[in-house]
Amino acid sequence: MVALLTPVTWSPPGIDLAKWRAALAEDVVDLLARLAQAEPAIAAVPADLALAEEIAWPGMPIYEVPSTTVLPVLHQAAAAGFDQAAVLAADAADVPGMILGKLLRPLTSKPVAVAPAGRDGGLLAVATTLPVPEWLGDHDLDSATPMTVRRGAPQPSLVESTPDWRRLRGPADLATLDMALEGWENTRALLGG
Repeated sequence: MVALLTPVTWSPPGIDLAKWRAALAEDVVDLLARLAQAEPAIAAVPADLALAEEIAWPGMPIYEVPSTTVLPVLHQAAAAGFDQAAVLAADAADVPGMILGKLLRPLTSKPVAVAPAGRDGGLLAVATTLPVPEWLGDHDLDSATPMTVRRGAPQPSLVESTPDWRRLRGPADLATLDMALEGWENTRALLGG
C-alpha cells in the first residue's frame, strides 16, 4: 500500500500549507505502517522527496515517480516484486484501516478496485493485481472517477468500486472530521486538538 504525495492546494485559515500537507501525509503513512496485512511505502515526485524522507518510518521504501499519477507507482510496486498494490492519496488523514481493507478485498476476483473520494469527486485510492493490467490507464487521483477507470477496461465489471472516503481538500471537508476516530494525531494537533 503506497501513500502518494499528491498536490495539496488548500489549508485551514492560519495554518501553513506546507505544515498542513506534511501533517496529512504523515497521518496516512502512520496508518499504513500499522496495517498488519500491508507493506507500506511512499511515492513522491522529485520535489517532494524531502517530505517523503521526513515522514517515512525507518526502512519504509520511497518510490521516486515522474508524476503524481497511479501507473508509475504501480509499476514501481511491481518491480519490487509485489503481486498486488494500492495507491492511496496522502491527504485523507483520518481514513480508517477498514476502508483500505475493503479496497484490497475485491482483488481476489477482480483485477482493479477503486475507492471514490466522496462528494468532491476524484478517487481516494486505486488497487490492482500486478503486473498492472494493460488496459489500465494512467489516472490522476484528483480528477479520476470509477467511470473513467472503467472506460479502459474490456468489461466495466473488471473494476470494482468500494466504499468512498473523503479527502481533506477544502473547508467543507473539515466539518466532516470525526473526532471519535482514532489516529490522525498530526492533523488533529494542527487543528488545535
